[in-house]
Amino acid sequence: MPAFKNTEIHYDIVGSFLRPEALKEAQQKFQAGQLSADELKRVQDEQISQLVQKEIESGLKFVTDGEFRRSWWHLDTFWGFDGIEKVKVPEGYHFHDTDTRPESARVTGKIRFNKNHPDLQAFAYLKKITTGEDVIARQSIPSPAQCYKELTRGEENTKALLDVYGTEEAAIKDIAQAYRELIQALYDEGCRDLKFDDCTWGMIVDQNFRKLTHVKDEDVKTLTEQFLSINNSVLESLPDDLAVSTHVCRGNYASTWAAAGGYGLVEDTLLAREKVQAFYLEFDTPRAGDFSPLEKVHDNQEVVLGLVSSKDPALEDEESLIKRVKEATQYHNLDKLSLSTQCGFASTEEGNKLSEAEQ
Repeated sequence: MPAFKNTEIHYDIVGSFLRPEALKEAQQKFQAGQLSADELKRVQDEQISQLVQKEIESGLKFVTDGEFRRSWWHLDTFWGFDGIEKVKVPEGYHFHDTDTRPESARVTGKIRFNKNHPDLQAFAYLKKITTGEDVIARQSIPSPAQCYKELTRGEENTKALLDVYGTEEAAIKDIAQAYRELIQALYDEGCRDLKFDDCTWGMIVDQNFRKLTHVKDEDVKTLTEQFLSINNSVLESLPDDLAVSTHVCRGNYASTWAAAGGYGLVEDTLLAREKVQAFYLEFDTPRAGDFSPLEKVHDNQEVVLGLVSSKDPALEDEESLIKRVKEATQYHNLDKLSLSTQCGFASTEEGNKLSEAEQ
């Protein structure tokens, strides 16, 4: 992670938190037509303010709004662009022992940035309530590559995209431009710390996922180069004083997971060449493989080790964590390592299976 006021900070979070009961109740009433949008926003504002104070009291220097205004970690961002709509699909995302709600994002017209994008409005409030505090407000958004993959998820989504654009390359160009404008608008609002959440890499390393999505082993290099190209086309044009990181996981929903596999398949693309300052990498279970791919990360880039599970209410043993950090130093310098949860506590509004106290 970037230094906080010229001081290296070696502890962090991924960003999402369990939705408080008051927020859940307000959301339910809103969906039932018993609460107006303005009334829901007031509840969201109150709960976010309380959360931020808890983050500050806990000693965190990079704080988030817990993603309390979102239903999904990624889809809400996509739905906020012009030319993309919310749709119901036949199947949700497949996790280890459950499926998610069957929702997706689909192209309906040319993809454009909307100045009223919900992420921009959300960050404006977070910035407002942290101004004057001894913290940095962080905004997380799904990566451009994640957006592309969602818009080509399944035959209907792909057909809708091609009906508008003719080719995937033309659509990718507009996705990248919409992202550039969103990020510039966030920057203009005062954002200086941005994180790309990106499951594309965590999925492509999973052999079963590749079979399910008909990706042949020999096509992995082509696909990962495409992901890298999409993300870097946005990252290469950002302001110099905007710190950008990326978070990679293998699925996080109701305390279960979606994919398994080490970082070896993506070490020469993601870890060696993505133009971010820090990598937030899942390492809390053997499903993520060993630390050896960290050799490909440049010496001036941070690695945030996701060794603490956000899925399990039990705390990790302190000595075991120290041992694992020491193992990681075989492949990356200790002064460029940090400790974190492997993911957020609530990538979707349902949240993981633990209490707020355990969180």
